[in-house]
Amino acid sequence: MSVSEELHAIGRPLVDVQLAHPTVAGIARGDLPEPVFRSWLEQDYLFLLDYVRVFSRLAWQAPDDHLGVLVDLAHATLHEELDLHRSLSAGFGADLGGVRKGPACAAYTAFLLESAADYADGLAALYPCMWGYSTLGKALAADAPAESRYRPWIDTYADPGFAELAGRVATMIDEAVTDPARAARFFTEGMRHEIAFWDVP
Repeated sequence: MSVSEELHAIGRPLVDVQLAHPTVAGIARGDLPEPVFRSWLEQDYLFLLDYVRVFSRLAWQAPDDHLGVLVDLAHATLHEELDLHRSLSAGFGADLGGVRKGPACAAYTAFLLESAADYADGLAALYPCMWGYSTLGKALAADAPAESRYRPWIDTYADPGFAELAGRVATMIDEAVTDPARAARFFTEGMRHEIAFWDVP
């Protein structure tokens, strides 16, 4: 079993925990209260700004054959995910420019930025967001209401292109990680932050 496959085995039960979370379940049904999604959207916007910085920090350390992937990920986050949040913000009355990080967002971004000081640690730490959202997106899209305000969000993370990016990160982890147990610790900690992030302020 590869390192990434071991991380998937660790992560699948934790994805199930997320699917059962009231915030995620409300997105899936299409009936999540607007103030909850608005708050989550604002926090995730701030998270993604730092996520771009994590990719950039890792790019400085990357071997040549990984560099393009990290640049692509930074670009996709900055120009696709953040654009999605901007487009959704008007419909939900989100204040992307005036919001401050809540405790869950601050803790998660600090963890990622610190982990990115080491290349292999940083990849393992960020993988729960990449692989986890791809897995969540596919699960939600399989049974989501066709007419839902949350459908654009679901479709973004269910997109095969997003899954492809997550798969490229899995390959990089397999090529970079020399201590699978250490990678598992960073991955598990990242998954814990993912779960906590759904408890919007």
